Amino acid sequence: MAEAVQKGLWARRLTRIGLVLSIGGVAAALLASFGSGQGLWHFGAGFTVLRYAFFAAIAGGVIALVALVLARRAKVASLAAANLVALVVALGFILYLGAQVRTARTVPAIHDAATNLDDLPQFTRLKVREDNLEKIPDNDDPRLKAMEPEARWKAIHREAYGDLKTIRVPWTPAEAIRRAEALARERGWEVARVDTAAGVLEATDTTFFFRFKDDVVVRARPYPDVKGGSYVDMRSISRVGGSDVGVNAKRIRSFLKDLQQS
Repeated sequence: MAEAVQKGLWARRLTRIGLVLSIGGVAAALLASFGSGQGLWHFGAGFTVLRYAFFAAIAGGVIALVALVLARRAKVASLAAANLVALVVALGFILYLGAQVRTARTVPAIHDAATNLDDLPQFTRLKVREDNLEKIPDNDDPRLKAMEPEARWKAIHREAYGDLKTIRVPWTPAEAIRRAEALARERGWEVARVDTAAGVLEATDTTFFFRFKDDVVVRARPYPDVKGGSYVDMRSISRVGGSDVGVNAKRIRSFLKDLQQS
């Protein structure tokens, strides 16, 4: 009897700890994201909090699992729900963040993506960040180390994002830009420039977490040989950070796919 009581006491203590670490870890991550997005602190500090929140959630999940086992042995059914909540919260957070980490490891540490590297769409209203090519990784590859930053970026980009290509649409450049503007506004982007005569759209997309701002330019040009159709290119650049975790390339793929279907 005394042993069961002792197990029950430990189950209650561990349940509280598991809940605090699991839910507290997620709360800390959300606070880090919110504060960074509002400019209350540098996003690097937010990432540091996020890392510790991740470890806290792991610890909380493990402790909640132990508490659940103890609660069952002590036959304290009332603790089961609390421990299951802690487990679900911790596991959901761990899986989500783990997926982001895995993605980051499979894409290059660059933050500028485009469909046409030989003739890049250019920004005029929005500006390319001054340090855009300052920290292009060489991946300890002698061939990349010997290249100038822009050439290195293009070599890495071609290898990682070779699927990003200029698309053809059956509309005039003006119509293509009108459709691109409608799609950008539908996605909640902040449109900075629309010039149907020049065939250019510039806009800013703000990410949900951390509120990172990525600048986008869409360019439409007429077919040189066929009237009525256009070639459309797109470029997307993160304003801060070294790696975009593949977000810019993903944005281009999704946007151009939807544009073709509009």
